[in-house]
Amino acid sequence: MTLFLIVLPFAVFTLLMTVASSVTSLFSAAAMASIIVLHDLIAGRSLKMLGAGSAMTFLTIGCYIVLVDQHVSTLSVRIAVDVGVLTIGLLSIIMRAPFTLQYAIEIVDAETARLPSFRRVNYILTSAWIGAFALMLAANMLMIYVPSLPLWVGLAIAFAARSSAAYFTQWYPQHHRARMTRDATVI
Repeated sequence: MTLFLIVLPFAVFTLLMTVASSVTSLFSAAAMASIIVLHDLIAGRSLKMLGAGSAMTFLTIGCYIVLVDQHVSTLSVRIAVDVGVLTIGLLSIIMRAPFTLQYAIEIVDAETARLPSFRRVNYILTSAWIGAFALMLAANMLMIYVPSLPLWVGLAIAFAARSSAAYFTQWYPQHHRARMTRDATVI
């Protein structure tokens, strides 16, 4: 459920970009991200860098279009969003607080959260998401430099990157736990 809520604002943005204006898409995604952030805070959970940063990214780009330049292309909007989330991911690593850790720490027991491997797993997970964000950015850049490519190619790359990162996020912690259990029984 958590992973669904994390990607929901991006899914709203992507879906609406195919049928609505950039401004509608951006403000709808900002509203969705803000609702999720507010829900977390009301439930007593922490403020998450990815959630709050995404809401601010969508809102900032939307305000820029409304207030400064109403003629920004949809491709430029998608690139700006990709750069925004890539920046959030990279900053979380630089700040030594991988954004996946902020979610994971709320669903594990205190003993697990203190394990050195728990932090390492979250660096790996966040890095996988950063890779997905970079691929989404590359797909949009490809659309600029190879304009003959149909829109669905960029959307397919973005979907595949996001889906792969989501799958990896589900699979890798289980794989790591199984390996740790197997290694503990061998000793």
